Amino acid sequence: MKYTNASDILPDKLLREVQKYAQGEALYIPAVAERKKWGESSGARSFYEHRNQEIRQKFRENVSIEKLADQYCLAVETVRKIVYK
Repeated sequence: MKYTNASDILPDKLLREVQKYAQGEALYIPAVAERKKWGESSGARSFYEHRNQEIRQKFRENVSIEKLADQYCLAVETVRKIVYK
């Protein structure tokens, strides 16, 4: 990891303020970025949304909850939560 001297970057006033709290310490300053929601990077979120839409559609077409649980390898309670949400 590359370190940068704070005195090269920060204005003097801010540097003196930071020194009050962490003089001589190595600090990590994280980048300002929005955190992505669970599964957005990997695609898991869209996969489960699509799967749940399929389950709801099949339930509307009178496929039983037990049959859907077997078809999608889910617990009956999990399918109920998906269907009645």
